[in-house]
Amino acid sequence: MAPYRIDVPRADLDDLADRLDRTRWPDELPGAGWDYGIPLARVRELAERWRHGYDWRAHEAELNKVPQFQTEIDGQRVHFLHVRSASPDALPLLLLHGWPGSVLEFRDLLGPLADDFHLVVPSLPGFGFSGPAGERGWDQQRIARALAELMTRLGYPSFGAHGGDWGAGIAKALGAVVPERVVGVHVNYLPTLGPLDGLTGEDRERAERTAAFAANRPGYQVLQATRPQTISYALTDSPVGQLAWIAEKFTEWIDPASTIDDDVLLTDVSIYWFTRTAGSSARLAKESGFGGSCPVPMGVAVLPFDIVLSVRPLAERVYDIRHWTELPRGGHFAALEVPAELAADIRAFFQLRGAPVRPAGTPVPRW
Repeated sequence: MAPYRIDVPRADLDDLADRLDRTRWPDELPGAGWDYGIPLARVRELAERWRHGYDWRAHEAELNKVPQFQTEIDGQRVHFLHVRSASPDALPLLLLHGWPGSVLEFRDLLGPLADDFHLVVPSLPGFGFSGPAGERGWDQQRIARALAELMTRLGYPSFGAHGGDWGAGIAKALGAVVPERVVGVHVNYLPTLGPLDGLTGEDRERAERTAAFAANRPGYQVLQATRPQTISYALTDSPVGQLAWIAEKFTEWIDPASTIDDDVLLTDVSIYWFTRTAGSSARLAKESGFGGSCPVPMGVAVLPFDIVLSVRPLAERVYDIRHWTELPRGGHFAALEVPAELAADIRAFFQLRGAPVRPAGTPVPRW
């Protein structure tokens, strides 16, 4: 276990600038809008900002304000943020990102949650500063076992877990892999499939939408689940390719009323670009299936503009649901879109599970 500081080499910054300057732009059909994918004008706008207005060093410095470490587990480097609560008996809590996210997602949760929890925020193996995964088999269960080992090394015999996207699946996998240690799992993404018998109204509509999504997976998901190596050449060689691949999701998957700052988006894209993890992060979709059991108590936050919306009667057939919240706004990137509401829901669930709570207000590292 060693302290870690992000320090992208100057040569990598110069290389990015050079590649952006030499972008070969595609054509676009007149009036295409979003019908064929992210519009050319939007990608040009972001690329211009990335090249001439965005300051990686400033955002790197902000990232480095949070204590970071790295260790090797099961032959894989694991990078993580670690923010200890001022309360020594606070509950340890893993915060788990997904794709195309990173530890950056949780920047606005660290301060509020560190009042009540010791926070451990890993870059998933194969993602970001944990670097590419170097062998087959890094599925959700293997990642869960590695993170359980991380918590052991940090001296946390029991802990909670929260996640969205892949992070939700890995949080559930932790509950299955080490149920004796996980006091509870909170998620903000939980696809629910099952028989439609007895479902009516909105529950039935949600279930039908989820079934249709599972039966007709979108193109990005099919590519990453079947040909992650093939797509990795384009994304690793072209910064604008990587930018468009991710920026599309930060538009399509959020609440139309949400605002995610372009510099936040560009920092997330930069993390994938500088760490060359487009391909290894995509491999998780090939290595992993979906679903899986989770025997520990669960809390669920449903956001109205997420990709799919959970159905409580179906969830309760599979999971031990103790807490369910239908948030009034937000989409797939809950920690970026509605951080205050998400932090409050995480706290409410783990208070229900008996996590110690103390008055808010103690200074902690913040982005």
